[in-house]
Amino acid sequence: EQITDLQFSRVCRFLGENRYLMKHLLNVKVNLSSLDMMRNDCSRHFIRIMDAYKIPHNWIQFEITETVATECNAGLRRVAEEFTAAGISFCLDDFGSGFSSLGLLKSFDVDAIKLDRIFFEDIAQKKAQDILCCLIELAHRLHIQVVAEGIETEEQLDFLRTTTCDMVQGYYYARPLPAAEYTAWLEQFHSVE
Repeated sequence: EQITDLQFSRVCRFLGENRYLMKHLLNVKVNLSSLDMMRNDCSRHFIRIMDAYKIPHNWIQFEITETVATECNAGLRRVAEEFTAAGISFCLDDFGSGFSSLGLLKSFDVDAIKLDRIFFEDIAQKKAQDILCCLIELAHRLHIQVVAEGIETEEQLDFLRTTTCDMVQGYYYARPLPAAEYTAWLEQFHSVE
């Protein structure tokens, strides 16, 4: 919990100091663990941190893995409803890496899914492409945005360009960067004022 609090405070402080970045970003995704979700005051706690830095709630999207969602099933619905009421959305991370992904889409409202990198390892195979296209179509029918995670090659990106996938994340673009390097990296795509 202390590590999550420290990291989340750093994220909020960075966004507070660099508000102009949000003109170029949809939101910032932050992972929550099962321990975070089981806190008695989970939603109030993280909302207090955001409010302390004057971060608009729609700037943050919390990511949870399907493991977290299944471990916290009882309390997750309450926490999710509290976050949703405050304008904070959820993303289901590593979608498809376990056995309960489709069941979670039925029982838990998410705004986005991040397709697990395992789907992109053999992207040249027709079967892998068909599965990806079906998952993207299913998500869109449920009004869920789709993020392809773990994209590392031109071949993977070329295939995704033929789909309706909403976002792409991976080392193809950049590895994790310190804050100053990140803002410099972002400037190459946008005129940052």
